[in-house]
Amino acid sequence: MPSSETDKPRVGLFVTCLVDLFRPSVGFAAVKLLEQAGCAVFVPRLQTCCGQPAHNAGDRKDARALARQVIDAFEAYDYVVAPSGSCAGMIREHYPAMFDDEAETAHRAHGLARRTWELVSFLRDVRGVERVEARFPGRVTYHDSCSGLRELAIKEQPRRLLRSVAGLELVELPGAEACCGFGGTFCVKYPEISNRMVEDKSEAVEATGAETLLAGDLGCLLNMAGKLKRRGSAVRVRHVAEVLAGMTADPAIGDGNGA
Repeated sequence: MPSSETDKPRVGLFVTCLVDLFRPSVGFAAVKLLEQAGCAVFVPRLQTCCGQPAHNAGDRKDARALARQVIDAFEAYDYVVAPSGSCAGMIREHYPAMFDDEAETAHRAHGLARRTWELVSFLRDVRGVERVEARFPGRVTYHDSCSGLRELAIKEQPRRLLRSVAGLELVELPGAEACCGFGGTFCVKYPEISNRMVEDKSEAVEATGAETLLAGDLGCLLNMAGKLKRRGSAVRVRHVAEVLAGMTADPAIGDGNGA
């Protein structure tokens, strides 16, 4: 007998700034995947930036203010899910330590951290999703984002679900675990180093013969899409959620969307 809406886990979708501003289709894909996994999905209107840029820049005051806003917006939900390893990693790994001088807020931050997941990891590790009903003909390769891989141990989860997509051939990317050079403010502080890193990454992507590059973090994807486009590459770039949800009608990242 199908579960009622009240039986479903309540998931607050943390959309992320980049998805909201540059690639809303990733948010819609996340909603579709979560609903298919039996969740009731909510998108709190009070959500803002997770505070990671301020935190990485040493701006403790603004980072804490943004974190409080996120805690207030998402505290009522069973889970918080983000289509981004970096934002999910910020909430899970860094929020608890930000309030070591405020016992009550620290308790709330720890609770939210325990309930926060990156999208694909949530689907596989929490909801037990084994396969998706999607089709994407062609050869793809996958880049592991630093935050997802190193903070959240996301490696096999997206690959396992991608192998269930009809028509999709997954080719491993040499140096898949190497940083693409984005790193948030890193690309601004160290542009020459960042450019060389994304140049190396782009060469590796093209060497696979894949028509499409996938990843789970839009920051990485925008960075790599920009470099591939400037190189005149034919490789398309998409967020993994779009492919898993079968929502690939929109132009690829970097094609006509200002990225």
